[in-house]
Amino acid sequence: MSNLLDLLVAGLATGAIYALVAVGFTLLWQTSQTINFAQGEFVMLPAFLMLAVMHAGAPFWLAVILGILLSLLLLGLGFKLLLVDPMLRHGVLPLAIATMALAIGMKEAVKQFFSAEASPFPSIVPAGDVSILGRVVSLQSLGVLALAIAVVIGLTLLLNRTSIGHQMQATAQNPTVARIIGVPVERMILLTFLINAFLVALASLLITPIYLAKFSSGEVLGQAAFIAAIVGGFNQVRGAIAGGLLIGVVDNLAAAYVSTQYRAAVPLALLIIIILFRPQGLLGRPEERTV
Repeated sequence: MSNLLDLLVAGLATGAIYALVAVGFTLLWQTSQTINFAQGEFVMLPAFLMLAVMHAGAPFWLAVILGILLSLLLLGLGFKLLLVDPMLRHGVLPLAIATMALAIGMKEAVKQFFSAEASPFPSIVPAGDVSILGRVVSLQSLGVLALAIAVVIGLTLLLNRTSIGHQMQATAQNPTVARIIGVPVERMILLTFLINAFLVALASLLITPIYLAKFSSGEVLGQAAFIAAIVGGFNQVRGAIAGGLLIGVVDNLAAAYVSTQYRAAVPLALLIIIILFRPQGLLGRPEERTV
């Protein structure tokens, strides 16, 4: 029972990180019809930026701040202005292909200029265990879960309780009407890209101490988050959150009770089932688009 509790908490912690990345997928799709297949590499890169700053002699806290700021500049503003805006006018498919190429380029660049070896990364959550109802649970898992939940709650409040959030939702639902009623659509879309950059930087900060800083880590993270977004509902933030938590728990339990070799197959099987029987996702809504 203690082992099961630890697995569930660890799965929820990992799932909460997947949820952060999946929410970024969902926000970009809702506001700009952007499917970013480099999202996993977006999670990988901030950790290496922070490591580079620390290797230059900066303390960890300063490296975190500079890493997040660089992520906002490169993965938010730069990504939108230099790749999405030029490519999106040619259609969604060319943009999707461009993000695939970007993913390969980012991975190879990190491998070439940083390191091809896995590097340890300091954790913002102290190591150790804590006893809950007589059961021993990892303090790091609890800390990661708590931080991720706090960010998700903050983002939900921003979207649902503030004027900016309402404008972002109006932009996502109908940008043409939003422009007519005075919503600064382009500014809201840019804000969405910046929020996505912050989410992936935070996800990088939380998950890298667990899985180490590796140039190839983005493949697994991107795949898991993409599956989570589809399973939960690609057009709903709450669906992305639910999908992330579900995939995290399923993946962890599959590794423990099925096989570590086939753990990746279980979320894929879940994805196939969802696509066959509920293609809009668990919490998503059906959409009709003019082609």
